[in-house]
Order: sequence, then structure tokens, then C-alpha cells
Amino acid sequence: MPHLTFATGGENRVTVNVSDLVIAGWTGRDSDAIERHIAELEALGIARPPSTPIFYRVGANLITTETNLEVAGDDSSGEVEFVLISTSEGQFVGVGSDHTDRKVQKHRVTISKQVCPKAISPALWPMEQVKDHWDSLVLRSWLTSGGKRKLYQEGSVNTVLKPSQIIRHYQGRDGALPPGTVMFCGTVPTLCPIGGGELFEIELADPVRNCSLNHAYTVRTLACAD
Repeated sequence: MPHLTFATGGENRVTVNVSDLVIAGWTGRDSDAIERHIAELEALGIARPPSTPIFYRVGANLITTETNLEVAGDDSSGEVEFVLISTSEGQFVGVGSDHTDRKVQKHRVTISKQVCPKAISPALWPMEQVKDHWDSLVLRSWLTSGGKRKLYQEGSVNTVLKPSQIIRHYQGRDGALPPGTVMFCGTVPTLCPIGGGELFEIELADPVRNCSLNHAYTVRTLACAD
């Protein structure tokens, strides 16, 4: 069970004993936008999901705040997402990347989610600080590939179901996630073809409070023997 310590403002810290790591997919509010993203992945040979939203359980050991990820082969890429973190001290939100092997994803989505580490920011916000203006938050990511940096994703969280709605779909009832649960909550469309690179930067921006959560990680590609 991973034990991760996060900054939560000033000198405050919270330690999370991660018992459950959940990847929520197809969490968009707009059915047309969901269909566009499904089409993006279908173009890569990835089958349409059996239902939306859908929840993938993966090993809690995959969650990391490290700044370097090691992956097998060169078929993986990141996705910026807001992340819900439930602790005995309350509910928090962070920014993360559901880094996924796209080649494996064509064959079995659940397995592809298990193949790569899941990056999360080393700092979190208490949910109380943002819940009243939640829909103002913005997700962004930048991809550096071949030494060239470009804006990869940008979109408001108002295109994604609200945290309470995602939790209701997952648990079948209202209420907070059990302490120790970390949930990645879905992404926004890419601004260019889906692909990976040597550096991925992610941001959850709060224009109301004029602050942001940020994280970046390099990708080390391990040679495949087969």
C-alpha cells in the first residue's frame, strides 16, 4: 500500500495510504464530445467502451509523484485529468496523468491501464477551496516530442461530470469516497493527434483564485526484448 505525502497549502501536509486506485473513463457531460473522443481512439483501433462512464480498478502501487516514468516500448502517452483523493482528513483534488500504453489498449483497455505508472501532482487542494466555483477550473497539458513543445490539451472541467456525479456513478449512491481511494476522473480532447514524447506537463488552473496545480514528468522508454 503506497504512502504518499502531499502539500496542501502553506506548511500543511497530508499523508495518504492509498488502498484503491480507480481510473474513471468516458465521464464527459456532453454526449457529442464523448463520441468525438471515442472516435479518436477508434481511429487508433481501440474498441468503444461497453458503457459510459466506466471505472477501471488498477494496482494502487502505480500511483506516483515521481518526475520520471519508465515504460516499455514507445506506444504510451499521457492524459491530463483532475484526481479525487479521499483521506481521513477530508477530500482533496489534484492533477494527474493517466499514462496509458495505446498499443495494449487496442487489445484490452483494462490491461493497458495497468501497464503504466499514474502520475499525480505533489500538491493538492482541499475540495472545500474549489467546490463553489468548480466549473471555472481548467485542465491543460503540454507535450514535448523531438525537442518541440506544444499545447496538447486544454479544456474546462465543465466538460466533465462533477465530482459528486462521478462518485454517484461509481458507488451507486451519494457521499464521499472511502478514505484511501484515489480516482482519476477523465480527460479533455487533445488538440493534436494522440501521441507520446519525452516530457509531459500537466496543469489544473483556478482562474478565480489565480493559482494552479502543476506537475511534469519525463518518459524513459525501456527497450522491448520481443
